[in-house]
Amino acid sequence: MRGKGKFMKILVVSDTHGDSERLLEVADENKDFDVLIHLGDGERDFRDLEFKYPNKGLVYVGGNCDYGMHPDEHVAIAKGQKFFCCHGHRYGVNYGIELLTNAAIENECGFALYGHTHVPKIETLNGVQIMNPGSLTLPRGGSKRSYGVIEISDRGDVQMQIVPFEKW
Repeated sequence: MRGKGKFMKILVVSDTHGDSERLLEVADENKDFDVLIHLGDGERDFRDLEFKYPNKGLVYVGGNCDYGMHPDEHVAIAKGQKFFCCHGHRYGVNYGIELLTNAAIENECGFALYGHTHVPKIETLNGVQIMNPGSLTLPRGGSKRSYGVIEISDRGDVQMQIVPFEKW
């Protein structure tokens, strides 16, 4: 993955569950994104995104509600930083993030991105920075619809944030 200018902008979404309109709206509102990572449960939505943004960096990992030919996990490298990407269901994220964190460490990643719980969260465990962007369509646990933004400077500094999606 390569960025332009001073930083690289990565959009992180998960669990769109058939709502490609919301996914496309997030991409349209962030046209300056370099990469969009979809963390599963939205493969049909992702196809619409691929059609509209054929020249952007797009990554998809399969979720527990997907039936396509997508990998369950992916290691993305951006400006020297490594991100372990998965949906999370195979790592028991409903019960904790220890297995997910261990998988990131085994893959020599300083970051782990996951979905599945529909609850947005940013935290650090055992030196791994972890993000769940929440869900654009079906938030849980009292959360609101949301997605994630990661910005990486040319020096490799990383900022992660959860962005509320308050439309609709």
